[in-house]
Amino acid sequence: MSEMNQNRKIIHIDMDAFFASVEQMDNPALRGKPVAVGGAENRGVVAAASYEARKFGVRSAISGVLAKKNCPDLIFVRPRFERYKEISNKIRKIFNEYTDLVEPLSLDEAYLDVTINKKGNPSATLLAQEIRFRILNEVGLTASAGISVNKFVAKIASDYNKPNGQKTVNPDEVISFLEVLPIRKFYGVGKVTTEKMYQLGIFTGLELKSKSLEFLEKHFGKSGNFYYNVVRGIHNSEVKSDRITKSVAAEHTFDINLSSEIFMMEQLENIANSLEKRLKKYNIAGKTVTLKIKYSDFTQQTRSKSLPYFISDKGLIIETVKELLYQERMKDSVRLLGISLSNLNTEEKKTVVVQLKFAF
Repeated sequence: MSEMNQNRKIIHIDMDAFFASVEQMDNPALRGKPVAVGGAENRGVVAAASYEARKFGVRSAISGVLAKKNCPDLIFVRPRFERYKEISNKIRKIFNEYTDLVEPLSLDEAYLDVTINKKGNPSATLLAQEIRFRILNEVGLTASAGISVNKFVAKIASDYNKPNGQKTVNPDEVISFLEVLPIRKFYGVGKVTTEKMYQLGIFTGLELKSKSLEFLEKHFGKSGNFYYNVVRGIHNSEVKSDRITKSVAAEHTFDINLSSEIFMMEQLENIANSLEKRLKKYNIAGKTVTLKIKYSDFTQQTRSKSLPYFISDKGLIIETVKELLYQERMKDSVRLLGISLSNLNTEEKKTVVVQLKFAF
């Protein structure tokens, strides 16, 4: 069993209500008001909510109808992903001034390994403060940060003092921090797993730690080994700046539900066209085509087919998608369709990092 690596210094930066905050920054009339980024209230799903909206229970992934019910004064704003990407790129340029070991998780969060950094600053805590200060002054948005010896603890810590705050979990504090942490706060433990753990009498990290590896593997399969290690502060996953894309996708949510496969094929042609542009841009091809279907009752289905050769051409993609579409009858009208290509021709690169020990 590997021991906890106390030498690393990992920062997890998480932008505060990123999409909604960008909208409030660009439109002063929205500042201080409950804002939801997503489809209109009678359609679509909330992609992001401002902190003013979150007070009313509005959060990402809930329907626009429920969001409006929870917060009658909620203002819906259509997403502007190009703008979010533009802001995200500015933030990443700041990250890269501190370290080349930056692993973006999405447009609004990333891991930074600052064990060895370009500023020669031995304090990850001070670096995180400086980075957050620069994001606020140069971009105009607030960010929160978590600092610790591994990605798992840093990710949890970044949520601790949100918004516009940070928390450092020093090497000698990791175990005690995890022991008192509610199990629902553990990154990677979702709602279903949380309920299962509750049924097994696991409510905190300490109770999780009391369970044997055999017990956890019996009840959680391969994930049991992960839970057994992380609660002991063991999570040796490196910050990878060359993170490999595992799939490329494009999808669309419709204003009116589709009930005819003919209309669906028309939309899939457009989606395949968008997907082809992304594949060509990054010179990516793949072997596995997946059709994503979300029905009007919000249930989701995927249908996949793997080919013996790599493809990136729209014609070949749509040919496979058509086969998947007619594979079986639709169980209901459809509100979203998506196409993704996986099993890609990208090759994984390995980065070797020399770790040195500094004061935290």
